[in-house]
Amino acid sequence: MKHLEPSEIVAMTISSDERAFFVELGARVAELRKAQGITQIQMADALGVSQQTVNSYEVGRRRIPVSALPVLATLLATSIDALLLGESGKATGGKRGPTPKLQQQMERVSLLPRAKQKFVMEMIDTVLQQAS
Repeated sequence: MKHLEPSEIVAMTISSDERAFFVELGARVAELRKAQGITQIQMADALGVSQQTVNSYEVGRRRIPVSALPVLATLLATSIDALLLGESGKATGGKRGPTPKLQQQMERVSLLPRAKQKFVMEMIDTVLQQAS
């Protein structure tokens, strides 16, 4: 693959419809992030970007890469369709309700480092053993 020099890179223009889409997407990401109690710094760590980049995504100043969508959807406990299309995305995916809280928590645990995941699983095992 050829490496492009800065002089060879052509800026891609973006239509007003595309700009509006990215502003709406960013607003949805911000709303879902806040609803999950996730900070921009935590989201940045999960995506491997800076907090400033997350802020730029949320205000529509930068495009969210397609490769980041699965991580974002998992982190925000939603589907990629709902993330991209908002409420209309949920309606086209069949009959779905809100994600159960336990599932949301498990998805968030799956994003933790392995050592913390192990600790959480040990705690769950302990509680389940005491309950039986």
